[in-house]
Amino acid sequence: MNAVILEPLGISEERLAELKKPLEERGVVFTSYPRTADTEELKKEVADAEILILANMPLSGEVIASAEKARFLDIAFTGVDHVDIETCREKGIAVSNAAGYSTEAVAELTVGMALELARKMHTAELRCRAGMTKEGLSFTEIKDKTVGIIGLGKIGTRSAELFHAFGAKILSYSRTEHADAPAYVRQVSLWELLEQADYVVLHCPLTKETRGLIGRNELMRMKPTAFLINTARGPVVQTEALIEALNGEIIAGAASDVFDSEPPFDPDLPILNVPNLFVTPHIGFATEEAMDLRAQIVFDSVKAWLDGGQNSVVVPRID
Repeated sequence: MNAVILEPLGISEERLAELKKPLEERGVVFTSYPRTADTEELKKEVADAEILILANMPLSGEVIASAEKARFLDIAFTGVDHVDIETCREKGIAVSNAAGYSTEAVAELTVGMALELARKMHTAELRCRAGMTKEGLSFTEIKDKTVGIIGLGKIGTRSAELFHAFGAKILSYSRTEHADAPAYVRQVSLWELLEQADYVVLHCPLTKETRGLIGRNELMRMKPTAFLINTARGPVVQTEALIEALNGEIIAGAASDVFDSEPPFDPDLPILNVPNLFVTPHIGFATEEAMDLRAQIVFDSVKAWLDGGQNSVVVPRID
């Protein structure tokens, strides 16, 4: 049985060999490729494979449709919006993801971004290196502030726990009520959250319902002293509306690890040139611990599929 790893998984060759070994002993032949955006090259890579493994590399319906032998797509990522899932359904290709691998990594980055917005550490560091002082800068604390979390899944719940440890009040909004939410989390409407939160934190998946969820009207609802933090997906926020809000001082600032497309970017990109915006090039999931856990989940999913089951179902197997 042939399996292709269409992009590096962020672990050492030694660790990769360790994870592959039990499956190779069962007859799985793995072939690894460097990441590419070349459709024709991808078609060649998937041509003879029954198992396809990738992380956050886009995989089009055209490529998937060309993979005539493919039976299982194993996505080493939580989100699956970069893959044409409908084509997988049409072709009867089972799909699994690596849900939960980056819960701690993303939640910790989110808190780090809140600290950056509150304490302006990067700006202060640049001033210090330039022989300047803190003169003119103002700083705040997270304690006693209200953090509004949009999307109370595993990552949202972990972020709530961390912010609660700082002494913040926690609001949340989700499309469905979470009966198992911690007692310190108050579930409210979206409007109530936007109007009350000092930090609006996005942890929701990108779906038809959440695409463009935060636009001009939503940003206008926020306090002028509030911050927006996006460690979910870029298109959840309407980029032009965020640019206008920051240029017009509608909100105090924002931090984003995600954008409408993946980095690298042109330095002249408008979103990179607005005031009071802290940005990182999609590092939320990329800790050493998360990469190792992700790889373990991916190969466990291959084993489960070989055994006739399926872990972390996105599209169920039909055989």
